[in-house]
Amino acid sequence: MAVCAFGSFTTLVAMTMLVPLLPDFVRTLGVYSDAEVLRWSGYAYSATFLTAALTAPLWGALGDRYGRRSMLLRASLGMAVVTPLIGLSHSVWQLVALRLLTGLMGGYSSGATILVAAQAPEERRGWALGVLSSGILAGSVAGPLIGGTLPAMIGTGPTFIASGAAIFVAFLATAAFVRNVPDSGTATGHAEAYPGRRLPAGVPLLLVTSTMLMFALMSAEPIITVYMGALGGGTRAATWAGVAMALSAAGSVAAAPLLGRVTDARGAPTVIAASLGAGALLLLAQAGAGAPWALCALRLAQGVALAGLTPAVAAAIRQHTPSDRVGRVLGLNVSASYIGQIAGPVLGAEVGGTWGVRAVFVATAAVMTLTLAANLLLQRRIRAGSSEPRSPVRHP
Repeated sequence: MAVCAFGSFTTLVAMTMLVPLLPDFVRTLGVYSDAEVLRWSGYAYSATFLTAALTAPLWGALGDRYGRRSMLLRASLGMAVVTPLIGLSHSVWQLVALRLLTGLMGGYSSGATILVAAQAPEERRGWALGVLSSGILAGSVAGPLIGGTLPAMIGTGPTFIASGAAIFVAFLATAAFVRNVPDSGTATGHAEAYPGRRLPAGVPLLLVTSTMLMFALMSAEPIITVYMGALGGGTRAATWAGVAMALSAAGSVAAAPLLGRVTDARGAPTVIAASLGAGALLLLAQAGAGAPWALCALRLAQGVALAGLTPAVAAAIRQHTPSDRVGRVLGLNVSASYIGQIAGPVLGAEVGGTWGVRAVFVATAAVMTLTLAANLLLQRRIRAGSSEPRSPVRHP
Protein backbone atom coordinates (compact mmCIF):
# COMPACT_ATOMS: atom_id res chain seq x y z
CA MET A 1 0.00 0.00 0.00
CA ALA A 2 2.77 2.43 0.91
CA VAL A 3 4.67 1.76 -2.31
CA CYS A 4 1.55 2.09 -4.47
CA ALA A 5 0.54 5.35 -2.77
CA PHE A 6 4.06 6.79 -3.07
CA GLY A 7 4.38 5.76 -6.71
CA SER A 8 0.98 7.25 -7.53
CA PHE A 9 1.94 10.47 -5.76
CA THR A 10 5.22 10.90 -7.64
CA THR A 11 3.78 10.12 -11.06
CA LEU A 12 0.84 12.52 -10.55
CA VAL A 13 3.30 15.21 -9.51
CA ALA A 14 5.18 14.66 -12.76
CA MET A 15 1.96 14.84 -14.82
CA THR A 16 0.65 18.04 -13.22
CA MET A 17 3.66 20.12 -12.19
CA LEU A 18 3.94 21.56 -15.70
CA VAL A 19 0.64 23.46 -15.29
CA PRO A 20 1.98 26.73 -13.79
CA LEU A 21 5.12 26.49 -15.95
CA LEU A 22 3.45 26.01 -19.31
CA PRO A 23 3.04 29.56 -20.65
CA ASP A 24 6.57 30.67 -19.77
CA PHE A 25 8.05 27.32 -20.83
CA VAL A 26 6.31 27.52 -24.22
CA ARG A 27 7.71 31.04 -24.73
CA THR A 28 11.23 29.75 -24.16
CA LEU A 29 10.64 27.27 -27.00
CA GLY A 30 10.20 30.03 -29.58
CA VAL A 31 6.48 30.87 -29.35
CA TYR A 32 5.84 34.57 -28.66
CA SER A 33 2.24 35.41 -29.70
CA ASP A 34 -0.13 35.32 -26.72
CA ALA A 35 -2.73 33.42 -28.75
CA GLU A 36 -0.16 30.83 -29.85
CA VAL A 37 1.20 30.49 -26.32
CA LEU A 38 -2.30 29.72 -25.02
CA ARG A 39 -2.96 27.30 -27.87
CA TRP A 40 0.26 25.33 -27.44
CA SER A 41 -0.10 25.33 -23.66
CA GLY A 42 -3.52 23.74 -24.06
CA TYR A 43 -2.18 21.14 -26.47
CA ALA A 44 0.71 20.23 -24.17
CA TYR A 45 -1.48 20.00 -21.07
CA SER A 46 -4.21 17.91 -22.68
CA ALA A 47 -1.84 15.58 -24.55
CA THR A 48 -0.92 13.50 -21.50
CA PHE A 49 -4.50 12.93 -20.39
CA LEU A 50 -5.63 12.11 -23.93
CA THR A 51 -3.18 9.23 -24.41
CA ALA A 52 -3.67 8.10 -20.80
CA ALA A 53 -7.43 7.86 -21.35
CA LEU A 54 -7.00 5.94 -24.60
CA THR A 55 -4.47 3.42 -23.28
CA ALA A 56 -5.78 2.74 -19.74
CA PRO A 57 -8.04 -0.17 -20.82
CA LEU A 58 -5.18 -1.68 -22.83
CA TRP A 59 -2.75 -1.62 -19.92
CA GLY A 60 -5.48 -3.01 -17.65
CA ALA A 61 -6.12 -5.93 -20.03
CA LEU A 62 -2.39 -6.64 -20.29
CA GLY A 63 -2.20 -6.59 -16.50
CA ASP A 64 -4.93 -9.21 -16.34
CA ARG A 65 -2.89 -11.41 -18.66
CA TYR A 66 0.72 -10.80 -17.61
CA GLY A 67 0.43 -9.61 -14.02
CA ARG A 68 -0.42 -6.22 -12.56
CA ARG A 69 2.99 -5.73 -10.96
CA SER A 70 4.52 -5.72 -14.44
CA MET A 71 2.28 -2.79 -15.40
CA LEU A 72 3.48 -0.80 -12.39
CA LEU A 73 7.10 -1.50 -13.30
CA ARG A 74 6.48 -0.50 -16.92
CA ALA A 75 4.74 2.73 -15.96
CA SER A 76 7.23 3.85 -13.31
CA LEU A 77 10.31 3.07 -15.41
CA GLY A 78 8.78 4.69 -18.50
CA MET A 79 7.93 7.90 -16.67
CA ALA A 80 11.28 7.97 -14.90
CA VAL A 81 12.87 8.15 -18.36
CA VAL A 82 10.39 10.46 -20.10
CA THR A 83 9.90 13.07 -17.34
CA PRO A 84 13.50 14.44 -17.39
CA LEU A 85 13.33 14.64 -21.18
CA ILE A 86 10.43 17.10 -20.97
CA GLY A 87 12.69 19.63 -19.28
CA LEU A 88 15.17 19.23 -22.14
CA SER A 89 12.63 20.02 -24.91
CA HIS A 90 13.91 22.34 -27.64
CA SER A 91 10.63 22.95 -29.51
CA VAL A 92 6.91 22.93 -28.84
CA TRP A 93 6.57 19.88 -31.06
CA GLN A 94 9.00 17.99 -28.84
CA LEU A 95 7.12 19.17 -25.75
CA VAL A 96 3.75 17.96 -27.05
CA ALA A 97 5.26 14.68 -28.29
CA LEU A 98 6.85 14.00 -24.90
CA ARG A 99 3.61 14.85 -23.11
CA LEU A 100 1.82 12.37 -25.37
CA LEU A 101 4.50 9.81 -24.53
CA THR A 102 4.03 10.53 -20.81
CA GLY A 103 0.38 9.52 -21.04
CA LEU A 104 1.26 6.49 -23.14
CA MET A 105 4.07 5.25 -20.88
CA GLY A 106 2.41 6.26 -17.62
CA GLY A 107 -0.60 4.79 -15.88
CA TYR A 108 1.00 3.96 -12.54
CA SER A 109 -1.90 5.29 -10.48
CA SER A 110 -4.49 3.44 -12.57
CA GLY A 111 -2.39 0.26 -12.41
CA ALA A 112 -2.08 0.65 -8.64
CA THR A 113 -5.85 1.10 -8.36
CA ILE A 114 -6.40 -2.13 -10.29
CA LEU A 115 -3.84 -4.04 -8.20
CA VAL A 116 -5.25 -2.80 -4.88
CA ALA A 117 -8.86 -3.46 -5.94
CA ALA A 118 -7.95 -6.98 -7.04
CA GLN A 119 -5.66 -7.99 -4.18
CA ALA A 120 -6.83 -6.14 -1.06
CA PRO A 121 -8.87 -8.23 1.39
CA GLU A 122 -12.54 -7.78 0.55
CA GLU A 123 -13.43 -6.52 4.02
CA ARG A 124 -10.78 -3.74 3.77
CA ARG A 125 -10.95 -2.98 0.05
CA GLY A 126 -12.74 0.35 0.46
CA TRP A 127 -10.22 1.60 3.00
CA ALA A 128 -7.27 0.52 0.86
CA LEU A 129 -8.70 2.26 -2.21
CA GLY A 130 -9.35 5.34 -0.07
CA VAL A 131 -5.72 5.48 1.06
CA LEU A 132 -4.57 5.11 -2.53
CA SER A 133 -7.01 7.82 -3.63
CA SER A 134 -5.47 10.16 -1.05
CA GLY A 135 -2.02 9.58 -2.54
CA ILE A 136 -3.32 10.28 -6.05
CA LEU A 137 -5.14 13.45 -4.99
CA ALA A 138 -2.14 14.65 -2.99
CA GLY A 139 0.04 14.30 -6.09
CA SER A 140 -2.45 16.32 -8.12
CA VAL A 141 -2.29 19.09 -5.51
CA ALA A 142 1.47 19.01 -4.94
CA GLY A 143 2.34 18.95 -8.65
CA PRO A 144 1.27 22.52 -9.47
CA LEU A 145 2.73 23.78 -6.18
CA ILE A 146 6.10 22.21 -6.95
CA GLY A 147 5.95 23.43 -10.54
CA GLY A 148 5.24 26.95 -9.35
CA THR A 149 8.09 27.16 -6.82
CA LEU A 150 10.93 24.70 -7.44
CA PRO A 151 11.96 25.86 -10.96
CA ALA A 152 12.61 29.36 -9.62
CA MET A 153 15.02 27.84 -7.12
CA ILE A 154 16.90 25.21 -9.13
CA GLY A 155 15.78 25.73 -12.75
CA THR A 156 13.26 24.02 -15.02
CA GLY A 157 15.52 21.22 -16.26
CA PRO A 158 16.71 20.14 -12.80
CA THR A 159 13.10 20.18 -11.56
CA PHE A 160 12.09 17.58 -14.15
CA ILE A 161 15.23 15.55 -13.44
CA ALA A 162 14.41 15.53 -9.72
CA SER A 163 10.86 14.42 -10.49
CA GLY A 164 12.18 11.61 -12.69
CA ALA A 165 14.53 10.53 -9.92
CA ALA A 166 11.65 10.33 -7.43
CA ILE A 167 9.69 8.17 -9.89
CA PHE A 168 12.74 5.93 -10.32
CA VAL A 169 12.77 5.43 -6.54
CA ALA A 170 9.13 4.34 -6.86
CA PHE A 171 10.20 1.91 -9.59
CA LEU A 172 12.87 0.39 -7.33
CA ALA A 173 10.42 0.15 -4.42
CA THR A 174 7.83 -1.49 -6.65
CA ALA A 175 10.38 -4.02 -7.87
CA ALA A 176 11.46 -4.79 -4.32
CA PHE A 177 8.18 -4.85 -2.37
CA VAL A 178 5.16 -5.29 -4.67
CA ARG A 179 4.15 -8.85 -5.54
CA ASN A 180 1.41 -10.45 -7.58
CA VAL A 181 -0.83 -12.43 -5.27
CA PRO A 182 -4.11 -14.24 -6.01
CA ASP A 183 -7.07 -11.89 -6.32
CA SER A 184 -8.99 -11.39 -3.10
CA GLY A 185 -12.65 -12.29 -3.26
CA THR A 186 -14.81 -13.13 -6.21
CA ALA A 187 -17.28 -11.20 -8.27
CA THR A 188 -20.90 -11.32 -7.22
CA GLY A 189 -24.06 -10.70 -9.12
CA HIS A 190 -23.71 -13.81 -11.31
CA ALA A 191 -20.66 -12.58 -13.18
CA GLU A 192 -20.63 -15.77 -15.21
CA ALA A 193 -23.71 -14.44 -16.99
CA TYR A 194 -21.54 -11.87 -18.77
CA PRO A 195 -19.19 -13.80 -21.03
CA GLY A 196 -16.95 -12.38 -23.74
CA ARG A 197 -16.61 -8.62 -23.95
CA ARG A 198 -19.96 -7.70 -22.46
CA LEU A 199 -19.77 -5.49 -19.37
CA PRO A 200 -21.31 -6.82 -16.16
CA ALA A 201 -24.69 -5.35 -15.21
CA GLY A 202 -24.41 -2.03 -13.41
CA VAL A 203 -20.85 -1.33 -14.54
CA PRO A 204 -21.81 1.10 -17.37
CA LEU A 205 -23.64 3.29 -14.85
CA LEU A 206 -20.64 3.16 -12.52
CA LEU A 207 -18.45 4.36 -15.39
CA VAL A 208 -20.86 7.24 -15.96
CA THR A 209 -20.68 8.01 -12.23
CA SER A 210 -16.88 8.30 -12.46
CA THR A 211 -17.26 10.70 -15.37
CA MET A 212 -19.78 12.79 -13.44
CA LEU A 213 -17.49 12.93 -10.39
CA MET A 214 -14.66 14.51 -12.36
CA PHE A 215 -17.16 16.67 -14.23
CA ALA A 216 -18.41 18.06 -10.92
CA LEU A 217 -14.91 18.62 -9.58
CA MET A 218 -13.62 20.34 -12.72
CA SER A 219 -16.64 22.25 -14.09
CA ALA A 220 -16.00 25.30 -11.91
CA GLU A 221 -12.26 25.50 -12.62
CA PRO A 222 -12.47 28.03 -15.51
CA ILE A 223 -14.95 30.34 -13.80
CA ILE A 224 -14.11 30.22 -10.11
CA THR A 225 -11.76 33.21 -10.26
CA VAL A 226 -14.45 35.26 -12.01
CA TYR A 227 -16.99 34.13 -9.42
CA MET A 228 -14.69 35.15 -6.58
CA GLY A 229 -14.43 38.60 -8.15
CA ALA A 230 -18.22 38.86 -8.32
CA LEU A 231 -18.44 37.87 -4.65
CA GLY A 232 -16.23 40.76 -3.60
CA GLY A 233 -12.80 39.24 -3.95
CA GLY A 234 -11.58 42.25 -5.91
CA THR A 235 -7.88 42.21 -6.70
CA ARG A 236 -7.48 39.11 -4.54
CA ALA A 237 -9.95 37.04 -6.57
CA ALA A 238 -7.20 34.79 -7.95
CA THR A 239 -5.87 34.18 -4.43
CA TRP A 240 -9.34 33.31 -3.17
CA ALA A 241 -9.79 30.94 -6.13
CA GLY A 242 -6.51 29.19 -5.33
CA VAL A 243 -7.55 28.79 -1.69
CA ALA A 244 -10.92 27.34 -2.73
CA MET A 245 -9.32 24.79 -5.07
CA ALA A 246 -6.73 23.81 -2.48
CA LEU A 247 -9.36 23.35 0.23
CA SER A 248 -11.48 21.15 -2.03
CA ALA A 249 -8.51 18.90 -2.75
CA ALA A 250 -7.40 18.89 0.89
CA GLY A 251 -10.87 17.83 2.00
CA SER A 252 -10.80 14.90 -0.40
CA VAL A 253 -7.29 13.83 0.64
CA ALA A 254 -8.25 13.82 4.32
CA ALA A 255 -11.66 12.18 3.94
CA ALA A 256 -10.97 9.44 1.35
CA PRO A 257 -9.57 6.79 3.77
CA LEU A 258 -12.38 7.42 6.28
CA LEU A 259 -15.09 7.14 3.62
CA GLY A 260 -13.33 4.04 2.35
CA ARG A 261 -13.90 2.47 5.77
CA VAL A 262 -17.55 3.50 5.54
CA THR A 263 -17.69 1.73 2.17
CA ASP A 264 -16.41 -1.45 3.82
CA ALA A 265 -18.96 -1.16 6.62
CA ARG A 266 -22.06 0.08 4.78
CA GLY A 267 -21.46 -0.99 1.21
CA ALA A 268 -20.44 0.88 -1.93
CA PRO A 269 -24.01 1.71 -3.11
CA THR A 270 -24.76 3.55 0.13
CA VAL A 271 -21.61 5.70 -0.11
CA ILE A 272 -22.15 6.40 -3.81
CA ALA A 273 -25.72 7.59 -3.22
CA ALA A 274 -24.78 9.68 -0.17
CA SER A 275 -21.84 11.31 -1.94
CA LEU A 276 -23.89 12.17 -5.03
CA GLY A 277 -26.73 13.59 -2.95
CA ALA A 278 -24.46 15.66 -0.71
CA GLY A 279 -22.47 16.85 -3.71
CA ALA A 280 -25.61 18.06 -5.50
CA LEU A 281 -26.82 19.98 -2.43
CA LEU A 282 -23.42 21.60 -1.89
CA LEU A 283 -23.25 22.65 -5.55
CA LEU A 284 -26.63 24.39 -5.19
CA ALA A 285 -25.36 26.08 -2.04
CA GLN A 286 -22.31 27.33 -3.96
CA ALA A 287 -24.63 28.90 -6.54
CA GLY A 288 -26.08 31.01 -3.70
CA ALA A 289 -22.79 31.83 -1.94
CA GLY A 290 -22.58 35.45 -0.79
CA ALA A 291 -18.90 35.89 0.02
CA PRO A 292 -15.50 34.43 -0.95
CA TRP A 293 -15.03 32.78 2.45
CA ALA A 294 -18.42 31.08 2.15
CA LEU A 295 -17.53 29.63 -1.25
CA CYS A 296 -14.21 28.38 0.15
CA ALA A 297 -16.02 26.63 3.02
CA LEU A 298 -18.49 25.05 0.62
CA ARG A 299 -15.69 23.86 -1.69
CA LEU A 300 -14.00 22.23 1.31
CA ALA A 301 -17.26 20.48 2.22
CA GLN A 302 -17.70 19.37 -1.39
CA GLY A 303 -14.22 17.87 -1.40
CA VAL A 304 -15.10 15.86 1.70
CA ALA A 305 -18.48 14.78 0.32
CA LEU A 306 -17.13 13.56 -3.02
CA ALA A 307 -14.00 11.91 -1.60
CA GLY A 308 -15.82 8.61 -1.12
CA LEU A 309 -16.95 8.26 -4.73
CA THR A 310 -13.68 7.11 -6.30
CA PRO A 311 -12.94 4.24 -3.86
CA ALA A 312 -16.63 3.27 -3.68
CA VAL A 313 -17.02 3.09 -7.46
CA ALA A 314 -13.80 1.05 -7.81
CA ALA A 315 -14.92 -1.30 -5.04
CA ALA A 316 -18.34 -1.73 -6.66
CA ILE A 317 -16.80 -2.46 -10.06
CA ARG A 318 -14.51 -5.06 -8.49
CA GLN A 319 -17.45 -6.66 -6.75
CA HIS A 320 -19.33 -7.21 -10.01
CA THR A 321 -16.40 -8.08 -12.29
CA PRO A 322 -14.77 -11.51 -12.77
CA SER A 323 -11.13 -11.68 -11.65
CA ASP A 324 -9.78 -12.21 -15.15
CA ARG A 325 -11.39 -8.98 -16.38
CA VAL A 326 -10.79 -6.61 -13.46
CA GLY A 327 -7.94 -4.80 -15.18
CA ARG A 328 -9.69 -3.97 -18.43
CA VAL A 329 -12.92 -2.88 -16.71
CA LEU A 330 -11.15 -0.68 -14.16
CA GLY A 331 -9.08 0.64 -17.07
CA LEU A 332 -12.34 1.76 -18.66
CA ASN A 333 -13.16 3.44 -15.35
CA VAL A 334 -9.92 5.43 -15.56
CA SER A 335 -10.80 6.49 -19.10
CA ALA A 336 -14.26 7.55 -17.92
CA SER A 337 -12.67 9.74 -15.24
CA TYR A 338 -10.44 11.43 -17.78
CA ILE A 339 -13.47 12.15 -19.98
CA GLY A 340 -15.03 14.04 -17.07
CA GLN A 341 -11.76 15.83 -16.37
CA ILE A 342 -11.62 17.07 -19.97
CA ALA A 343 -15.34 17.78 -20.43
CA GLY A 344 -15.88 19.54 -17.09
CA PRO A 345 -13.85 22.71 -17.74
CA VAL A 346 -15.05 22.94 -21.36
CA LEU A 347 -18.77 22.66 -20.57
CA GLY A 348 -18.40 24.76 -17.42
CA ALA A 349 -16.88 27.59 -19.42
CA GLU A 350 -19.64 27.33 -22.05
CA VAL A 351 -22.45 27.40 -19.47
CA GLY A 352 -20.80 30.23 -17.53
CA GLY A 353 -20.29 32.30 -20.65
CA THR A 354 -23.90 31.83 -21.78
CA TRP A 355 -25.97 31.94 -18.56
CA GLY A 356 -23.57 33.29 -15.93
CA VAL A 357 -21.23 31.73 -13.41
CA ARG A 358 -23.93 30.73 -10.91
CA ALA A 359 -25.61 28.65 -13.61
CA VAL A 360 -22.51 26.42 -13.74
CA PHE A 361 -23.15 25.18 -10.21
CA VAL A 362 -26.89 24.75 -10.82
CA ALA A 363 -26.31 22.78 -14.03
CA THR A 364 -23.67 20.58 -12.39
CA ALA A 365 -26.00 19.92 -9.44
CA ALA A 366 -28.72 18.86 -11.89
CA VAL A 367 -26.35 16.43 -13.58
CA MET A 368 -25.32 14.98 -10.20
CA THR A 369 -29.00 14.60 -9.22
CA LEU A 370 -29.76 12.67 -12.41
CA THR A 371 -26.77 10.42 -11.74
CA LEU A 372 -28.04 9.83 -8.20
CA ALA A 373 -31.51 8.94 -9.48
CA ALA A 374 -30.04 6.47 -11.98
CA ASN A 375 -27.94 4.80 -9.26
CA LEU A 376 -30.93 4.52 -6.91
CA LEU A 377 -33.04 3.02 -9.68
CA LEU A 378 -30.33 0.50 -10.49
CA GLN A 379 -30.00 -0.57 -6.86
CA ARG A 380 -33.76 -0.95 -6.62
CA ARG A 381 -33.76 -3.24 -9.65
CA ILE A 382 -30.83 -5.25 -8.30
CA ARG A 383 -32.62 -5.76 -4.97
CA ALA A 384 -35.82 -6.73 -6.75
CA GLY A 385 -33.94 -9.17 -8.98
CA SER A 386 -32.08 -10.76 -6.08
CA SER A 387 -35.38 -11.49 -4.31
CA GLU A 388 -36.73 -13.43 -7.30
CA PRO A 389 -35.82 -17.07 -8.03
CA ARG A 390 -33.20 -17.30 -10.74
CA SER A 391 -33.18 -19.74 -13.60
CA PRO A 392 -29.93 -21.51 -14.40
CA VAL A 393 -27.56 -19.58 -16.67
CA ARG A 394 -27.15 -21.27 -20.01
CA HIS A 395 -24.21 -20.62 -22.26
CA PRO A 396 -24.44 -21.04 -26.03
